Amino acid sequence: MTDGKSANRQLTGGQETRQASTGTVGLGVIGCASIAWRRTLPAAVADPLTRVVAVAGRDPEKTDRFARQFDCQAVYDYQQLLQCEDIDAVYVPLPAALHARWIEAALHAGKHVLAEKPLATDADTAARLVSLARAKGLLLIENYMFTHHAQHRAVRQLVADGTIGELRAFSAAFTIPQLPPDDIRHQRGLGGGALLDVAGYPIRAAELFLGDGLEVVGAVLRHHPLWEVDTGGAALLRTASGVTAHITFGIENAYHSSYELWGSVGRITVDRAFTPPADHAPVVRVERQDGVREHLLPCDDQFARVIRAFSRAVLDGAYDLPAGGGHRMVEIVPHARLVDAVRALSS
Repeated sequence: MTDGKSANRQLTGGQETRQASTGTVGLGVIGCASIAWRRTLPAAVADPLTRVVAVAGRDPEKTDRFARQFDCQAVYDYQQLLQCEDIDAVYVPLPAALHARWIEAALHAGKHVLAEKPLATDADTAARLVSLARAKGLLLIENYMFTHHAQHRAVRQLVADGTIGELRAFSAAFTIPQLPPDDIRHQRGLGGGALLDVAGYPIRAAELFLGDGLEVVGAVLRHHPLWEVDTGGAALLRTASGVTAHITFGIENAYHSSYELWGSVGRITVDRAFTPPADHAPVVRVERQDGVREHLLPCDDQFARVIRAFSRAVLDGAYDLPAGGGHRMVEIVPHARLVDAVRALSS
């Protein structure tokens, strides 16, 4: 049941801290999720500023497998992991409905937190967690990792340079194929549903390009007769100046991951916008009356960028990640309020 990496007899005495005590960030993981196995932990292991110290899980066999793969300690109790003095920060890839409890516990234990999206299942809870993090001087980040990919900075620069003129409208879609019946995203009690799982990506993209002050003016959610959760929908948002954003999302559709920006003199299109693999070379397509130009960009690993930015901020004692990435504490609550508004307007 245990192996040489087991930390159950070693984890003692947590303490509140704002900065890592060494030149690297000791990272603990609460939950043995697929995204941690496939993308986040490989990035963390490869990052020179990050040490993966321990992973905690409720299934000993699965937890041991994670510990062997990532050369860290296996722990079978989440609270015990939070008591480890070698851990400066925790990564939380649990089901959405469990985020708030363990984010709060981590913050009370003095740990910085990188949490998978959504940070919480409602805006009031998100606001409470952000307030707690600020009161304790700790970093709390909601992991919409795509905002760190270099392709979006390239698009922002094109817009800033006036390549498509004045921005008039934004459109984005993130849909994935139908999931197995027993997938946690079909379980309401675990925070399942398309709104909490995939809608946040196009909403976050709208915030990234249109800025603060977005409001939801219309929304529709679609439900499957066999499950208690929403399986897709759409929403219309707008800025105070009248720029619109149309988003589409779903968990029983053909895969689609893109956004478009329409301006007064042109249009920018980005495919594979939200979940590009690290070896994907992005293409940013610009259409204007004088022709079409495709900008081929270098490959980029958004998971590696998130891990590096997070660890750098912890080491620097920062409350936030650098501006311009769409990945900051100040953005967590406004984003959650937009998600709440989609839910409210669709009922």
